[in-house]
Amino acid sequence: MIKFFLMVNKQGQTRLSRYYEHVEINKRTMLEAEVIKNCLSRSKDQCSFIEYKDFKLVYRQYAALFVVVGINETENEMAVYELIHNFVEVLDKYFSRVVRHSIYYEIFLL
Repeated sequence: MIKFFLMVNKQGQTRLSRYYEHVEINKRTMLEAEVIKNCLSRSKDQCSFIEYKDFKLVYRQYAALFVVVGINETENEMAVYELIHNFVEVLDKYFSRVVRHSIYYEIFLL
């Protein structure tokens, strides 16, 4: 089950947040700060799945944008990883140049 969905820039500013469980505002701020710190501190060579407290983080970087999804331990990490990619592709279709350059760069790396 998805617990939350975050879009964050490289400066650590949250651009979008959606919670699927109730979390108090002050706890959201602390949670987002810790999650962002964990994801931004990792290199591109490291795995995009992180075990964090009682859930897992699945994140993906597109240029200066990080998309982070918090899931419970029974959720499939690869399915969520693919969900992130599909979400970004849809954003790119409807709002041109969202992360176009990084998507093409990623395709060439594969």
